[in-house]
Amino acid sequence: MSSTTNPDPSPGSLAFVPLEANPELMTSLLHKLGLSRALQIHDVYSITEPELLAFVPRPALALLLVFPVSAVYESARLAEDADVPEYTGSGSREPVLWFKQTIRNACGLMGLLHAVSNGPARNFVEPNTPLSTLIASSIPLAPAARSALLERTPELASAHAEAAQQGATAAPDARDDVDLHYVCFVRGDDGTLWELDGRRKGPIARGRLPDGDDVLSQNALLWGPLKFLDRAAGDMRFSCVALAGALD
Repeated sequence: MSSTTNPDPSPGSLAFVPLEANPELMTSLLHKLGLSRALQIHDVYSITEPELLAFVPRPALALLLVFPVSAVYESARLAEDADVPEYTGSGSREPVLWFKQTIRNACGLMGLLHAVSNGPARNFVEPNTPLSTLIASSIPLAPAARSALLERTPELASAHAEAAQQGATAAPDARDDVDLHYVCFVRGDDGTLWELDGRRKGPIARGRLPDGDDVLSQNALLWGPLKFLDRAAGDMRFSCVALAGALD
């Protein structure tokens, strides 16, 4: 079966316990791996009501959307990916650093890695930390080698396992089939809004944002998460968190 038809890791792949979309535990995970305490993950209570968006410090450097992998979504993904070649980019001239997901149920971790590895957020990764080492080691690698690097980085596995067990709800088993998935949106250094999802064939450019627009701007929301809501077909199991400045 092709990676377009079924992009999920195989049943025998390395598996992680799914990560809850909990800002506190996500922030703790990122700080443990080496992100500066100047940034944290925030709840996004609405992407359609400006008064609720105002609770998130700006600029927001990344937006993580949790969404149901529905038949409608899969149909749209298959249509968009059908004629797209597998991404093979590597090196410091890449517009974004993208990771193909090969670890089952690790989409939350993938989303967090995409959030902190790209755009201005990368400048907040502390030197000589697991994150800084991972990013520096990943940049020259092709996507398959990057995925293999993630699989053999013990600091990722241990930090993720600790965070996954601290959620407000009972954690599912690592090998459970989960129909919720994370996607990350970041503004690249050139102003492009990128959709970063390790389940796709590569990073997806959604449009060039005007100067001053962040990932919670009207354009970014229209080109990114609101398109997912348009395909909801009545299934409203959506949630969002954002990476932005710390409140304390």
